Amino acid sequence: MREQLIRETPAKVYLVLFSLSFLLNIFFFYQHFFSRHLSLRIGSTVSDLSWTRHAAEEAEAVAAISCSSHGRAYVDGVLDNRQPTCQCNTCYTGTDCSVLLSNCSADVESGDPLFLEPYWMQHAAKGAVVLSGWHRMSYATTDGFKSLELEENIRRLHTAVGNAITHGKHLVFGTGSTQLLNALVYALSPENSSSPASVVATIPYYSMYKGQTELFNGRDYEWEGATAKWRNSNKTNFIEFVTSPNNPDCLLYDSVLGGSSVIYDHAYFWPHFTAIPEPADGDVMIFTVSKLSGHAGSRFGWAFIKDENVYNKVSNYLYYNSIGSSQDTQSRLLNYVKVILAEIGSNSDIFEFGFNKMRKRWQRLQALVNSSSRFSLQQLSPQYCIYFKKIRDPSPAYAWLKCENEEDADCAEVLMKGGIISRHGTKFGVSTQYTRLSLLKTEDHFEMLLRKLKPLVAGSDENSSNISSF
Repeated sequence: MREQLIRETPAKVYLVLFSLSFLLNIFFFYQHFFSRHLSLRIGSTVSDLSWTRHAAEEAEAVAAISCSSHGRAYVDGVLDNRQPTCQCNTCYTGTDCSVLLSNCSADVESGDPLFLEPYWMQHAAKGAVVLSGWHRMSYATTDGFKSLELEENIRRLHTAVGNAITHGKHLVFGTGSTQLLNALVYALSPENSSSPASVVATIPYYSMYKGQTELFNGRDYEWEGATAKWRNSNKTNFIEFVTSPNNPDCLLYDSVLGGSSVIYDHAYFWPHFTAIPEPADGDVMIFTVSKLSGHAGSRFGWAFIKDENVYNKVSNYLYYNSIGSSQDTQSRLLNYVKVILAEIGSNSDIFEFGFNKMRKRWQRLQALVNSSSRFSLQQLSPQYCIYFKKIRDPSPAYAWLKCENEEDADCAEVLMKGGIISRHGTKFGVSTQYTRLSLLKTEDHFEMLLRKLKPLVAGSDENSSNISSF
């Protein structure tokens, strides 16, 4: 038995060694032929870039230029000795924007949504878009002038957020929502009517409605001002703008003249600006990317339209006005919408980011204004939001400021003398007692607003000992 075991042992050892040798040869064969091929393919997208390399290097080099957190350098910015330079925020100067200007006014007049800039800086890789020089050179894309992929993702976004019912509605793209305003007024106006449609809005209203209607001066429509004066009228031929949340007071509005043609402007109906109590379901609804992602400069908006005839008239208007929206913009926006969709509910949710920032700004401003009786703000209350699934605090895009003292009859002028540039109340169809402050801009703009507002609040006849804490 022992002699048999001795004879069998070398044979088993040889078999084991042969098996190991065979497996090792298979491993090395795979490494040489397959793994090397895979690494070459991966390397071709990372280290061996060809025509995209220069664009990527240039973009990263410019983004890395330090502007002391008070400005930005841009690929298309002003050059100094062939090098990109910093474009400084208001009240800052110097080659790196590190010098704070004295006696500089806080410019909070416009609704420039730069508060979302830090979000995209934190997501630089996901937000980056590289397009070839021959990308979408044609006027047309996958569906005439409209990207079907972008349309699908926009509809998915509204469903995910819960702020609009889009099923059964046509979708049109515009060069910003601004272009769509008059396109819809045109499409909703009666043809060959003896009396033009009356375009109206509830005060305080967004000034663009009045400005555009009067500028284009169409024979089938005319600006007729505030809805209040038409409440008890027998007239029925109205086109009513309803801004919800409203610009400038950020309240949720509904139609006043029931039965009229209604254009719902939902530019700010996103969770970072307002609670979403329920999905909007108007026959005509406008949205804009500037207040969704902050990319105002991309000039892109969209509208959902239920009636096919109105949709066809709007499409016809857009064709003769601009032959569709920019294909480059649509490609860029497609990427942003995909990023937003992918991050919903995560720690990188843009709506959570935006809400937290806007809420903190509102709370700080509200505390400062409420420390005296010289000024007052619109009344906003916590409300349940179906997106966050909880009661949320207000986080408005604007502060609708009222000067309470008789001697402060022109509120915008009072602020201007104190070094604050605001938007005059008369532009919104109301008295000079009111003015609008934008909370949407950079942190520098907001901090400068508080700095300039403190002395004005402290200038009232009340105890100002606690003003310095804001």
